Amino acid sequence: MSKHTSKRAASLENPPTFTVAIVGRPNVGKSTLFNRLVGRRSALVHDRPGVTRDRRTGRGELVGLVFTVIDTAGYEESAADTLEARMREQTQRAVTEADVALLLVDARAGITPLDEQFATLLRKNKTPVVLIANKCEGRGGIDGLYDAFRLGLGEPVPISAEHGEGLDGLYHVLAPFGPKRKTDDDYDAAYDDIDEDAPFADELITENDDEIHEIDEIVDEVDPLRPLQLAIIGRPNTGKSTLINRLLGDDRLLTGPEPGVTRDAISIDWSFKGRPIRLVDTAGVRRRVKVTDAVEKLSVGETFEAIKLAEVVILVLDAEAVLDKQELTLARHVVEEGRALVIALNKWDVVKDKAAALQMLSDKLQTSLTQVRGVPTVSISGKTGQRVDTLMNEVLRVHQLWNRRVPTAALNRWLSVATQAHPPPLSMHKLRVKLRYMTQAKTRPPTFVVFSTRPMDLPLAYERYLVNGIRDNFDLDGVPIRLHLRKPKNPYEGQK
Repeated sequence: MSKHTSKRAASLENPPTFTVAIVGRPNVGKSTLFNRLVGRRSALVHDRPGVTRDRRTGRGELVGLVFTVIDTAGYEESAADTLEARMREQTQRAVTEADVALLLVDARAGITPLDEQFATLLRKNKTPVVLIANKCEGRGGIDGLYDAFRLGLGEPVPISAEHGEGLDGLYHVLAPFGPKRKTDDDYDAAYDDIDEDAPFADELITENDDEIHEIDEIVDEVDPLRPLQLAIIGRPNTGKSTLINRLLGDDRLLTGPEPGVTRDAISIDWSFKGRPIRLVDTAGVRRRVKVTDAVEKLSVGETFEAIKLAEVVILVLDAEAVLDKQELTLARHVVEEGRALVIALNKWDVVKDKAAALQMLSDKLQTSLTQVRGVPTVSISGKTGQRVDTLMNEVLRVHQLWNRRVPTAALNRWLSVATQAHPPPLSMHKLRVKLRYMTQAKTRPPTFVVFSTRPMDLPLAYERYLVNGIRDNFDLDGVPIRLHLRKPKNPYEGQK
């Protein structure tokens, strides 16, 4: 069993049983605690307050306790119709959906009026609240720990999310929300229910045990469909989050007229036509010379990491400003990473000259993205939902091509015809390069190996000829193709 398969199996055996929302004012360590519980640096962490904006969910584990954990934006007082107000609404939704809320306070900074105001709001909510005093390492947080009692939320649990201290206390307050663990009395009661005088009681117990083992074996053998990793990328303010909200049918992500609203790469599990899909919303990427802010640099780094982990990438363009230099750079990066690419022309409902916009995009793709021919392009409107289903159909189609495996026999029949039609050129030694054999080494993306007598002498133009021939003859338009040249091993080499 592979490493990834074993992780998926463990996830199926121990699914999350309850949901925990981490809330509090800005810069108290919510994202640090989130990263600690999920076991990796998933959420952006920075000394600047207000880095987190969207809700981020993950699978948290604590001493065998498995739960869904939600990182939220810092609670701030702000006027209506502002970005901060929309962030606060997302935080309130997270608290409503959770089974328990962890209110973090900064024990070193002490209790602030904003902490008191947030605690008052949480007491009015039906969701149980546990008070957590963070940054309690050393003696610097003792005063703030005792001061937290006045919030009226019970005894605060002292922890240090950064150093991993106090997690045993956090476990004890979260354990009651998890599944009830069987005690010795429970086992004794279950044993008392068995009628020892009933005929074949032992046989019945044995049969039930065998049945359980058979079911476990079936579960182990069944590998459910892996979620399709789908990243949404583009420049700031092209409508990436609006598109995802339209697909989900819910205002799950923050949107607004302000550029750069999204900072974290937020992953959301979803399904389309029964196919599990993991949507990843990313921060908008500007030209490198314009990125000087430290938080924006972290956000851009997460975007490129999301591309690396994706299978299919949707590049969202503003239909009124089609494919500028920065977007071409993003598209080339997706292709170089070997990911399948789909282009979404967003805001199509407001474009006046649609024919001109399509022609401009086609010209730029033919001249500036020659590595991949036939990249699927879909004109959509994330705001109205126009053709978003068509976009997802293209995603599924190109993902299937990205996973396509071509039979070796068919490849070599085609190679024979291709080399006869256009023989490889002569090498620098006036000897013709011979292509002897071809096979597909792997998929995701389709990768082919050609065994040649002089692989270093084959010009790049002929390699492009082979790649284009593979693309045309085996219907691989729109996906990156990798071609490697190898020299066959000499069986007599090294023999005396």
